[in-house]
Amino acid sequence: MLLDLKELFVSDGDSECVSYPLSLSDIEIDGEHPFNSPVEIKALAENKAGMVTLYIDAAFDYSTFCSRCLSPIERHFDYHFTHKVIQNLEEEFNDDYIEAPDLTVDIDDLASSDILLELPTKFLCKGDCQGLCQKCGHNLNLGDCGCDKKEIDPRLEALKALLNDENI
Repeated sequence: MLLDLKELFVSDGDSECVSYPLSLSDIEIDGEHPFNSPVEIKALAENKAGMVTLYIDAAFDYSTFCSRCLSPIERHFDYHFTHKVIQNLEEEFNDDYIEAPDLTVDIDDLASSDILLELPTKFLCKGDCQGLCQKCGHNLNLGDCGCDKKEIDPRLEALKALLNDENI
């Protein structure tokens, strides 16, 4: 959605609010499409003392799999982002401001980028997730699988043989 800020830049104290659903269903992350329902966007742009500030609230459900045990996870997120919008940047690159030379801002692009940058890199079903057994693949959150956990690193087999010979 393109938000026109022409009137807002010249009217100190004015504000404009928009609310709409944003579909991110086409975004693929780690081979899956985790945005099953639209993101609810609420954006407020306001001019205070000649500075236009854009506030974006994004609420959405996110479906993925646990990074350790591969159990399905459904999480709800509420993110809040703030951006200062100016017409022209003095410097070539500045992360503190959003440049709007034509006095419009594409809220879809801005909100999508903000959401993707804010998402955690790893999702766990619970904080103490045990993961999967490295031998049989059993989900260790459901109980022990009975596999022998005392596997010796093959690089240390020669050392074990050496220690066993000395004990004789």
